[in-house]
Amino acid sequence: MIKTPAVSDYAATLLRVTSGVTFLAHGLLKVNVFTIAGTVGYFESLGLPGAFAYLTILAELVGGLALILGVATRLVALAQIPVLLGATWVHSGNGWLFSGEGGGWEFPLFWAIIQVVIALLGAGAFALRVPVLQRKLGQFA
Repeated sequence: MIKTPAVSDYAATLLRVTSGVTFLAHGLLKVNVFTIAGTVGYFESLGLPGAFAYLTILAELVGGLALILGVATRLVALAQIPVLLGATWVHSGNGWLFSGEGGGWEFPLFWAIIQVVIALLGAGAFALRVPVLQRKLGQFA
């Protein structure tokens, strides 16, 4: 029997893909515009270990791609939450609105909540199903 995706499956897909594209854009910004060395330096200027910059870039690039493809969607969305809460902390001194100087904390916090929603909804329609991951991760695949 072929299951026809519900409207909520399409909504989950739209949310998953747009979030993934945005993660990719942020990761590529750190690599191509700020440069990896510049991003490491910025993290260190905040008092964070430089290794966090590499982990953040990796999370944004690999996590973004995984969300776009729909691979391990729930697990990836949950893994992105600490990255976004870190961004919320970084921007917390700049006020609420992200349009303010230095960017406020509204956007990263909202985006963290979106990851919670994606984790609850799952991959939706048009997700790449990887049998090995489905067996190992179950509903988190």
